[in-house]
Amino acid sequence: MASISELTCIYSALILHDDEVTIMEHKINALIKAASVNVEPFWPGLFAKALANVNIGSLICNVGAGGPTPLAGAAPTGGPAPAATTAPAEEKKVEARKEDSEESDDDMGFGLFD
Repeated sequence: MASISELTCIYSALILHDDEVTIMEHKINALIKAASVNVEPFWPGLFAKALANVNIGSLICNVGAGGPTPLAGAAPTGGPAPAATTAPAEEKKVEARKEDSEESDDDMGFGLFD
Protein backbone atom coordinates (compact mmCIF):
# COMPACT_ATOMS: atom_id res chain seq x y z
CA MET A 1 0.00 0.00 0.00
CA ALA A 2 1.24 3.46 -0.83
CA SER A 3 2.42 5.71 1.94
CA ILE A 4 1.07 9.20 2.60
CA SER A 5 4.17 10.65 0.96
CA GLU A 6 3.68 8.61 -2.20
CA LEU A 7 -0.02 9.40 -2.42
CA THR A 8 0.66 13.10 -1.90
CA CYS A 9 3.14 13.09 -4.79
CA ILE A 10 0.77 11.10 -6.99
CA TYR A 11 -2.09 13.51 -6.37
CA SER A 12 0.22 16.48 -6.89
CA ALA A 13 1.37 15.06 -10.23
CA LEU A 14 -2.25 14.47 -11.26
CA ILE A 15 -3.18 18.05 -10.32
CA LEU A 16 -0.28 19.40 -12.34
CA HIS A 17 -1.21 17.21 -15.31
CA ASP A 18 -4.84 18.31 -15.09
CA ASP A 19 -3.74 21.96 -15.18
CA GLU A 20 -1.46 21.13 -18.13
CA VAL A 21 1.63 22.15 -16.16
CA THR A 22 4.96 20.39 -16.61
CA ILE A 23 5.64 18.10 -13.68
CA MET A 24 8.74 19.33 -11.90
CA GLU A 25 10.09 18.82 -8.40
CA HIS A 26 9.62 22.41 -7.26
CA LYS A 27 6.01 22.45 -8.48
CA ILE A 28 5.23 19.22 -6.62
CA ASN A 29 6.87 20.73 -3.52
CA ALA A 30 4.71 23.86 -3.86
CA LEU A 31 1.52 21.77 -3.91
CA ILE A 32 2.72 19.70 -0.95
CA LYS A 33 3.48 22.88 1.02
CA ALA A 34 0.06 24.33 0.16
CA ALA A 35 -1.60 21.11 1.37
CA SER A 36 0.41 21.22 4.64
CA VAL A 37 1.48 17.59 4.32
CA ASN A 38 4.79 16.27 5.64
CA VAL A 39 6.59 14.32 2.93
CA GLU A 40 10.05 12.78 2.94
CA PRO A 41 12.21 15.11 0.83
CA PHE A 42 13.25 12.51 -1.78
CA TRP A 43 9.71 11.69 -3.02
CA PRO A 44 8.98 14.86 -5.09
CA GLY A 45 12.27 14.56 -6.99
CA LEU A 46 11.74 10.86 -7.53
CA PHE A 47 8.28 11.38 -8.98
CA ALA A 48 9.40 14.34 -11.11
CA LYS A 49 12.20 12.27 -12.66
CA ALA A 50 10.00 9.21 -13.11
CA LEU A 51 7.27 11.19 -14.88
CA ALA A 52 9.55 13.44 -16.94
CA ASN A 53 9.19 11.48 -20.20
CA VAL A 54 5.83 9.81 -19.55
CA ASN A 55 2.59 10.64 -21.31
CA ILE A 56 0.40 10.78 -18.22
CA GLY A 57 -2.82 11.11 -20.21
CA SER A 58 -2.07 7.84 -21.98
CA LEU A 59 -1.07 6.25 -18.69
CA ILE A 60 -4.36 7.25 -17.07
CA CYS A 61 -6.45 6.02 -19.98
CA ASN A 62 -4.70 2.65 -20.08
CA VAL A 63 -4.73 1.75 -16.40
CA GLY A 64 -5.07 -2.01 -16.07
CA ALA A 65 -4.62 -2.62 -19.77
CA GLY A 66 -1.77 -5.02 -20.33
CA GLY A 67 -0.01 -5.66 -23.55
CA PRO A 68 -1.64 -7.60 -26.34
CA THR A 69 -2.58 -11.12 -25.36
CA PRO A 70 -1.54 -13.93 -27.66
CA LEU A 71 -4.25 -15.85 -29.45
CA ALA A 72 -4.96 -19.39 -28.36
CA GLY A 73 -2.51 -21.70 -30.06
CA ALA A 74 -0.21 -18.91 -31.16
CA ALA A 75 3.50 -19.35 -30.83
CA PRO A 76 4.94 -17.50 -27.81
CA THR A 77 7.38 -15.60 -30.02
CA GLY A 78 4.53 -13.99 -31.94
CA GLY A 79 5.20 -16.08 -35.03
CA PRO A 80 2.61 -18.08 -36.87
CA ALA A 81 0.61 -20.64 -34.95
CA PRO A 82 1.81 -24.23 -35.27
CA ALA A 83 -0.07 -26.43 -37.68
CA ALA A 84 -2.86 -28.53 -36.17
CA THR A 85 -1.80 -32.15 -35.89
CA THR A 86 -5.08 -33.65 -34.68
CA ALA A 87 -7.58 -34.93 -37.15
CA PRO A 88 -11.22 -33.79 -36.80
CA ALA A 89 -12.33 -37.32 -35.82
CA GLU A 90 -9.79 -37.39 -33.00
CA GLU A 91 -11.02 -34.00 -31.76
CA LYS A 92 -14.58 -35.34 -31.54
CA LYS A 93 -13.36 -38.32 -29.50
CA VAL A 94 -11.50 -36.01 -27.11
CA GLU A 95 -14.59 -33.83 -26.71
CA ALA A 96 -16.74 -36.92 -26.07
CA ARG A 97 -14.31 -38.11 -23.38
CA LYS A 98 -14.40 -34.69 -21.71
CA GLU A 99 -18.20 -34.73 -21.63
CA ASP A 100 -18.21 -38.26 -20.15
CA SER A 101 -15.78 -37.28 -17.40
CA GLU A 102 -17.88 -34.22 -16.49
CA GLU A 103 -21.02 -36.33 -16.23
CA SER A 104 -19.30 -38.92 -14.05
CA ASP A 105 -18.32 -36.19 -11.58
CA ASP A 106 -21.98 -35.35 -11.03
CA ASP A 107 -23.01 -38.88 -10.00
CA MET A 108 -20.85 -39.77 -7.01
CA GLY A 109 -23.48 -41.82 -5.16
CA PHE A 110 -24.62 -39.06 -2.85
CA GLY A 111 -26.27 -35.70 -3.12
CA LEU A 112 -25.66 -32.43 -1.40
CA PHE A 113 -28.85 -32.67 0.65
CA ASP A 114 -29.01 -36.46 1.24
